[in-house]
Amino acid sequence: MYIYILKSFKDNNYYVGISKDPNKRLKLHNNGQVFSTKYRRPLNIIYTEKQPDLLSARTKEKYLKSYKDSKEKLKLINKFDVGV
Repeated sequence: MYIYILKSFKDNNYYVGISKDPNKRLKLHNNGQVFSTKYRRPLNIIYTEKQPDLLSARTKEKYLKSYKDSKEKLKLINKFDVGV
């Protein structure tokens, strides 16, 4: 299981998600098959991190999405978003 961060080229915002196959999931996002990103296409993966299991991935996803822990998400974005 992986946690991933996507960047929208439409609005320059970020989306955090989990998937067994982030590249396959990215295709679903970019094909408009994911409601939460349907109107934010195109998207690109800027970060992935392997997690040992679904529970760990969900915990990390929730952590990165939470307001109080958004500093870690910003650090990851600043480190891995090279503006491509």
